[in-house]
Amino acid sequence: MKQPIPALTLAAASLFGAAANADQPPPSGVVNLSSSASAEVTKDLMTLTLTTTRDGPDANSVQAALKQALDAALAEARRVAKPGQLEPHTGNFSLFPRYTNKGVLTGWQGTAELVVEGRDMPAIGQLVGRIASMTVGHVGYGLSRDLRERSEGDLAAQAIARYRAKAADVAKQFGYTGYTIREVSVMAGEPPGGVVPMMRAGAMAVAQEAPLPVEAGKALVSMSVNGTVQLIK
Repeated sequence: MKQPIPALTLAAASLFGAAANADQPPPSGVVNLSSSASAEVTKDLMTLTLTTTRDGPDANSVQAALKQALDAALAEARRVAKPGQLEPHTGNFSLFPRYTNKGVLTGWQGTAELVVEGRDMPAIGQLVGRIASMTVGHVGYGLSRDLRERSEGDLAAQAIARYRAKAADVAKQFGYTGYTIREVSVMAGEPPGGVVPMMRAGAMAVAQEAPLPVEAGKALVSMSVNGTVQLIK
């Protein structure tokens, strides 16, 4: 039967290995490099939040009034809904009591929201003018997932090409014949997705039949490449 190796022997072997690695000189001809590419992309996604507030002496009447306003707005939005272009869905629906400074219940107040999102910005803007039961609470613009992924793919290719050209140039400048990639990472310059808020002012009244002006603007998309290369003689 084999005897187990003493722990002391294992520890000594481990220390010997660490000492041997410590004696090894750091690799030569290793260079840290980075590159990037960016572009301004026109935002193609609009998110509109319509809101309404109701007050009343009891919770049931306030809830009924909110539901009526929300149902009317949702029915109007569904008439022009298109997948990916104009998609409505309900948002926040809250109800809470109101008290005096002495803790006496004086009534109830509630808020309801309808959120409309899509790429057809003119249609969304026109929808606002046809909804009389709610007002604009928030407008935001951003990049759809498809557009962001396409943009990041193109920029990643540019950043990688620049990285390779920089690595080849550095190798030549230092008198080497070429290089190999040791490790590399490709990252987006800003977090994905998301609609950037453009307007929030409580509730903005929009005259009935008056479309909401829309101007999406641009978003900066960037990609970066970071890593190390091994120069080759």
